[in-house]
Amino acid sequence: MHKPLVLPWAGLMIAAASAILIALSGIPVAYSLAIWLVWSLTLLISQPHEPIVESDPRPEGLSRESLIGMIENAHSPLLLVDRKRVLIANASARALLGEHVVGQDVRVAIRHPRAIALMDSDTHGEAIVTGLVRRKDVYRVSRYAIDDHTAVIELISKTAESDVSRAHTDFVANASHELRTPLSSIIGYVETLSEHPEDIDEATARKFLDTIHREAQRLQNLVSDLMSLSRVEAEKHDRPDAPVDLNHLVERAAREGAGANRSERVIFEAEGQFEVLGDTQQLEQLVRNLVDNALKYGRPDSPVVLRLTESALGEAKLEVVDQGEGIEPEHLPHLTRRFYRTDPGRSRMSGGTGLGLAIVKHIVERHHGRLDIESEVGQGTTVTVRIPQYHAPGATEDTQAAEETSSDSVTQVPQSGDAPPAT
Repeated sequence: MHKPLVLPWAGLMIAAASAILIALSGIPVAYSLAIWLVWSLTLLISQPHEPIVESDPRPEGLSRESLIGMIENAHSPLLLVDRKRVLIANASARALLGEHVVGQDVRVAIRHPRAIALMDSDTHGEAIVTGLVRRKDVYRVSRYAIDDHTAVIELISKTAESDVSRAHTDFVANASHELRTPLSSIIGYVETLSEHPEDIDEATARKFLDTIHREAQRLQNLVSDLMSLSRVEAEKHDRPDAPVDLNHLVERAAREGAGANRSERVIFEAEGQFEVLGDTQQLEQLVRNLVDNALKYGRPDSPVVLRLTESALGEAKLEVVDQGEGIEPEHLPHLTRRFYRTDPGRSRMSGGTGLGLAIVKHIVERHHGRLDIESEVGQGTTVTVRIPQYHAPGATEDTQAAEETSSDSVTQVPQSGDAPPAT
């Protein structure tokens, strides 16, 4: 940019005055004008026209160190590549791809056909790649071109979203299968009864009706468990804040879970008095589900023990112990999955929906507790639930000790003829 032209007004005035004096002295006017013009042009030409550089308001270019500092702690993995070579990789990128990624060809670091095609392009773009590090990983790879040979590569994990979508798909497929099975049975028997009623004797008709009733009950239980699971999942982030007397709740819910015909098999033991912050309805459902499972899969006429004690960390610890056939070790990690069964045929015959332990797991998580399942083949299974205790403000240690002393007991759940059936 050039400096603006400043006219030499003083010199021009002197030149004009000189030209007038010359004209007045008798020299022709044409000569005086010529002298004034030459003098003025000389003054104008002699003016300096040196170019000057205006200060650049922008900061100087970022150094490599500054750029590394800016992106180092970014949550998403970021790579700066120059001519396909990785110049900079932030901490997240190095943790994902390895420390050796710096200096490596980006097409080697991200070995996927879609990603390689994206790296070979010279424009902005993105691609979804799977198996980037682990087999089920899903990442969105985005390329932002800076110039003809430099670009920024961003890796955004979509694995969690993919897992949720797959879980929803599996859940719908499993739920549809579980609903279709009893419905098909009900429809088949009803059609048989309605098409040729005169050919069916009373005993056979009664057998068909019993089957229809059993499958309808199974369908009702399945719908009820699905609704329960939906409610628990919807509330899993809302921690309960109501104090609950766990001793009384466990004893009552165990009796309800056993029902009138099985309550004599249930033994309740408590070593202390325990109170937790909880949702009464959900905790009752937890106990009912565990007792029902223990009674169904334990040996006939063998006892089921519910033991309420204090854990090593001061939690309220509930153990439900059965004397059944036990569970193979390979099944234990999967028991809380929806619709997972170690013996599908036996589970369906006993009225199980495959959702009981899934509901228990979500209830325990909502109460910030822990769930453990231990089993030994031929010996039985122990399900342990630990929930943080609630200590009411103002309660003294002497009072709590007195309550624990007075409540140490081993009691068997009494049989009740009007107890509701297990759910």
